[in-house]
Amino acid sequence: MTVTYSRRVADARLGTFYCLLLRWKGSIYKLLYRELLIFTVMYGTISITYRCILTEEQRRMFEKLSVYCDQYAQLIPLSFVLGFYVTLVVSRWWGQYESIPWPDRLSALVSGHVRGADEGARLIRRSLMRYANLSGILIYRSVSTAAYKRFPTMSHLVQAGLMTAEELRQLEELPSPHNKFWVPCMWFVSLAMRARSEGRINNDVAMTAILNELNTLRSQCMRLYGYDWISLPLVYTQVVTVAVYSYFLTCLIGRQFLDPTQGYPGHNLDFYLPVFTLLQFFFYVVWLKVAEQLINPFGEDDDDFETNWLVDRNLQVSLLSVDEMYDLVPLVERDKYWDESEPQPPYTAASAEHRKPSFMGSALDISVPKEEMEFQHNLEQIKEHEEANHSTPFLGSLSRILGVQSPNFSRPTPTSRVSLLRRRPRAPFSRFPLYLHPENSPMPSHARNADIEDAFSSMPLYERPGFYSCPQTPIHCVPPSIPRPRLRRAHGDSSSSLAHPLVGSPVLSTPDTPAPPSSLLPKVWPSQGFVNVTAATNSNSNLCNGAANNPWPISRSTTASTANPVSTSPTATQQTANQHNSANDSGISLAEGDLLGAVVKMREQL
Repeated sequence: MTVTYSRRVADARLGTFYCLLLRWKGSIYKLLYRELLIFTVMYGTISITYRCILTEEQRRMFEKLSVYCDQYAQLIPLSFVLGFYVTLVVSRWWGQYESIPWPDRLSALVSGHVRGADEGARLIRRSLMRYANLSGILIYRSVSTAAYKRFPTMSHLVQAGLMTAEELRQLEELPSPHNKFWVPCMWFVSLAMRARSEGRINNDVAMTAILNELNTLRSQCMRLYGYDWISLPLVYTQVVTVAVYSYFLTCLIGRQFLDPTQGYPGHNLDFYLPVFTLLQFFFYVVWLKVAEQLINPFGEDDDDFETNWLVDRNLQVSLLSVDEMYDLVPLVERDKYWDESEPQPPYTAASAEHRKPSFMGSALDISVPKEEMEFQHNLEQIKEHEEANHSTPFLGSLSRILGVQSPNFSRPTPTSRVSLLRRRPRAPFSRFPLYLHPENSPMPSHARNADIEDAFSSMPLYERPGFYSCPQTPIHCVPPSIPRPRLRRAHGDSSSSLAHPLVGSPVLSTPDTPAPPSSLLPKVWPSQGFVNVTAATNSNSNLCNGAANNPWPISRSTTASTANPVSTSPTATQQTANQHNSANDSGISLAEGDLLGAVVKMREQL
């Protein structure tokens, strides 16, 4: 009983939907004319009573009541409640349609895998499909009023040839108080296993495919049973119904046309028929009626599912597929396009305008200037340009959005790492190779080589090559364990004695002892004497508290035997520490900052 109008709306033209408004079957007029007639009669009765029957004092009282009803009727959230309810009903309606069991795929598998042209094989194929259809018919009798009226008892199924008397007896003898729509599925499984044991089903793969498809059909029947069992909450349906009808009962009084001479707001005109109120009633009540019609599509409304047609169609198609269509193949011969690599079916005159060339892709229509179609060979410059865009991601993205052509960066040196190792303003020379700074005083050759090795590792993270193109590793605030600093003797110094160590500090080793890693401790080459370095011990809780709690402080005191003592004022030391431990310098810890500051100060004095 479904109303189909797909052909009417196949082409979107002028008046396509207007033609649908004149149809009666399944229309809103057929669905609503009774309620609309009742509402109009009630409105007219109240209007005549107000105008002709009530006294003057009673009219004033009715007018106040009408204004009150019209004012507070807007507080009912009719659109929200009704819209959400109809959305749920429509989604549930479509889910029930998708749960309708169709035996087409199962009949194709049975016809292809249950082999044999004898009477026994034919009987097995037809019985298998009859069991599958019987399961669907039993569930239709449970959920559809139209199907139940067609088969009111199980005896009607026997008379209709859908099951035998023996099958009915076994079905009724099963001691189960529940719905028995699944019993024919079990008969299907038993018969299929017998066919497999007899060799009519060739292999277990085919057997598995048939059973999987049967389980799919059974799941669809179970979903229909669940939809029929679990409805939308009754409270929600009642709320929507009460909201709609109470709103329009209030409108019967609140939308009355009052006496214009009384000066009520919005009552300047006097009509007898509320046109816009009737339109509002038409829209909202029809919306509710749509929900009423779709909440159970297995009834007898105009747009409900035609279950009786489904029974007839499924039985006829499934039996035809496994019986008369079994091993029925037309004569195999060459097609018309046997020798053509590109077959072109002909078009009629009516369809010639729909012939279109093949779509090759939207990007193929892009036009590129000839000078931009050549390959670029200067890959180093392109790579440096990409690194510059990564270092300034906002400017790079902004230039790409605006379409600004990026400038060509010149390369003053043969390698890009040299420019990244340039010293920042006010940065100590000890952190950078001296060959990059000719203005600095020369250093010994072995010291220069050591500084070259330490230049890259002692740089801040944000100045190292590739810092913006690789993931950053968080630096822990606790410094790693560093070997005790040892003193090196300057070249040309013949003194072989060491200064007296400070109290509580370890004795520094001679230059013959291997030096600590160059990345952890800079080298010191005093011209006259040695420098004593004291390693003070601090607790773990004070390791990250700045220069005041430095775990590797430098002793600013010297021995009496030192010819040129090194003295560093607290102000200079604090400035050096702050310079090496600024917020932008994430590559050097506080301990390295103090140590490097003392070494630089000593070099300046030397």
